[in-house]
Amino acid sequence: MPKMKTRRGAAKRFKKTGTGKIVRNHAFTSHILEKKSPKRKRNLRKSAVMHKTDAKRVERLIAYM
Repeated sequence: MPKMKTRRGAAKRFKKTGTGKIVRNHAFTSHILEKKSPKRKRNLRKSAVMHKTDAKRVERLIAYM
């Protein structure tokens, strides 16, 4: 059976941690920032661990990462 190809779009958006969890960045950070509070913008900068139900789908896209 041939090797799976990594989906390059997914590879640029997600990373795996040392324990195998998948890390993602937050949305809503590119524009319309004036109405968002500084606290909200600060928290959106941080990465977040994906929920396990979504992580299962993403793992197939980034098979060899």
